[in-house]
Amino acid sequence: MDLELRGKRAVITGGSVGIGLAVAHALAAEGVDVAIVARDGARAEREASEIAASHRVKALGIAADVSKAGDVERSCARVAAAFDGVDILINNAGTGSSEKIMEAGDDRWQYYWDLHVMAAVRFSRALVPLMRKRRGGVILNTASICAKQPLGYEPIYNTTKAALVMFSKCLANELVKDGIRVNTINPGLVLTPDWRKTAGILTAGTGKTPEQYLDDVAKENAPIGRFATPEELAHFYAFLCSPRASPRKGESTWNGN
Repeated sequence: MDLELRGKRAVITGGSVGIGLAVAHALAAEGVDVAIVARDGARAEREASEIAASHRVKALGIAADVSKAGDVERSCARVAAAFDGVDILINNAGTGSSEKIMEAGDDRWQYYWDLHVMAAVRFSRALVPLMRKRRGGVILNTASICAKQPLGYEPIYNTTKAALVMFSKCLANELVKDGIRVNTINPGLVLTPDWRKTAGILTAGTGKTPEQYLDDVAKENAPIGRFATPEELAHFYAFLCSPRASPRKGESTWNGN
């Protein structure tokens, strides 16, 4: 199926690893130029070079801690200088946490609020004008199944991801008149480096290996009995970025090339 994405431009936060990197490859395979934003600038540049070579598209690697307003501003300025408008924004940056509500200080709450919510707010404010320049676009926000089914060991993550869902609903209502579609994806069990890190933390000193822990999690929580791969989920992201995912084809004003 032709997803009609060739020639579009996408910005993906948390784009150098896991779901974000898989989405970057999936979009680039459809002919989309991509800018991947990540804290590790060297890794972002390496992955961007690999994407460009593999898919023959333009790819940028941008170093930014998206929990910081200044870094968001600088990364968006680089995107604006490199791309004549933006069609797709994937607010994907995020990470798990481990704390108790009664023990976590304000600094923990503020960090995850800035990372999961304010980063999406700031990138949207900065890049929506570039989407309007292209007469439409798509914003996808990566939340989590934990926004509705909280895990007991990460209440801050659960709370901020739920807030991201509501932000997405509000933004969708605000931007629909511009031909910009906003959706949230709430992944379940997807085997990312973040899950492996969490498994290592939670099994330390228990006698159980991280692999055993992950296998138990999958068998207890997923009818399929395994984690999904980032690549499997990335195909869904690519479809939602496509005009073919519009409620009524031809209804959107998204015509930019």
